[in-house]
Amino acid sequence: MANEINNFQEIISHCKEYGYIFQSSELYDGLSAVYDYGQMGAQLKKNLRDEWWKSMTQMHENIVGIDAAIFMHPTVWKASGHVDNFSDPMIDNKDSNKRYRVDHLIEAFAETLEKSAADTLIAEMDKLLAADDLTGLKSLIEVNKIKCSISKTVNWTDVRQFNLMFSTQIGSVAEEADTIYLRPETAQGIFVNFLNVQKTGRMKIPFGIAQTGKAFRNEIVARQFIFRMREFEQMEMQFFVRPGTQMEWYNYWKDARKKWHESIGIPSDKLRFHDHIKLAHYADAALDIEFEFPFGWKELEGIHSRTDFDLNQHAKFSKKKIQYFDNDLNAEGKPYGNYTPFVVETSVGLDRLFLTVISLAYQVEKWTKEDGTEDSRVVLKIPAKIAPTKLAILPLLKKDGLPEIASALMNECKSQFHCFYEEKDAIGKRYRRMDAIGTPFCVTIDHQTKEDNTVTIRYRDTMLQERIPMSEVSKLVAKAC
Repeated sequence: MANEINNFQEIISHCKEYGYIFQSSELYDGLSAVYDYGQMGAQLKKNLRDEWWKSMTQMHENIVGIDAAIFMHPTVWKASGHVDNFSDPMIDNKDSNKRYRVDHLIEAFAETLEKSAADTLIAEMDKLLAADDLTGLKSLIEVNKIKCSISKTVNWTDVRQFNLMFSTQIGSVAEEADTIYLRPETAQGIFVNFLNVQKTGRMKIPFGIAQTGKAFRNEIVARQFIFRMREFEQMEMQFFVRPGTQMEWYNYWKDARKKWHESIGIPSDKLRFHDHIKLAHYADAALDIEFEFPFGWKELEGIHSRTDFDLNQHAKFSKKKIQYFDNDLNAEGKPYGNYTPFVVETSVGLDRLFLTVISLAYQVEKWTKEDGTEDSRVVLKIPAKIAPTKLAILPLLKKDGLPEIASALMNECKSQFHCFYEEKDAIGKRYRRMDAIGTPFCVTIDHQTKEDNTVTIRYRDTMLQERIPMSEVSKLVAKAC
């Protein structure tokens, strides 16, 4: 069998056809850069979230999880710097009135160049972005004659910053309402709850607080399917450490997070580290774990050493002391007392992780059968432990007592893992549908089952089939998952 090169548009179409992802409000022609997860997608997304949550809060004795509200006091975002600094450089074409994010515009142009010229252009862009040189960025666009994709002209406005936060009002009367924001990240909910969690959980440094949840950014140029959206989900963990030990923990989490991605089936050669050239004002180190998506290497997860900036800012704006009293320092012969912990952050986009898994799983296979004819299938080779449906139970016929036997097996297995039951169509068509959905195991109930209580189990990845006792089905699937 030969695997064809994945086609991104085919992946997008496949996600819709098999119930993974739909355009939001498609009935009304859709809403740009907003997507709904269908019945298969919602389960895969939940499985990925559960894997991450378990790896953080269950497998680490010093990490706990919280669920902070989306709405927060507006001063939270003033303290964090989002009100004044959370923006992207944008540029408009005067002829088409189309707005572009500057880095996206230049990156798209670089993709049309030879590698050496593209690398030079991107390096120059990174330097200008790091220096916040908006005039230089416009000059770079004009010198390279980068055109608008619609008007085909280089008639550009000046580059300016555009704040990405969504704002709304809270209150019963519009005239009296206060402006609040939809959170652009989940991290601040952790920082403002640091003392609550530390005291009630009797947590000792080093310890972490994890959270998953929705975040919102008014992306002007959202693109590449679910890679960049206006409403998305984050999985973040803030790890609080002694000042001076942050680089030790930064390197620990850098390696630990890459290994976790590999543990859910992402090949190591599809992952790489990318150190940030421009550091955020609060960071003393930062990198991305990048994945090779069908459209190139892009950020999957960020690892950041945030120093003590966040806790100090919230202490300053709230006028409340946010510190940790470290008794263990005295036991080590060091002066003990209060200090503001440093923070190492791990932050992965759940939607991007979903896209990573689907991009790897989607394969078109073709082969020549024994009679010389060609055959093919589209298959999602999602690892069994995160696959939305683990087992399909398929009675060969809709009569002769086979559906009753299949239903009994379904009732035995469904409390342990997600199962799918289907009677319609020929068995070959049902197998192909389960391949396309990504179901790792199919069990067929036939007339021999009535005689000896055995069934045919089919393995998605190899298409091999074998006869096993029906009593072993649940054990085999559970072990594989």
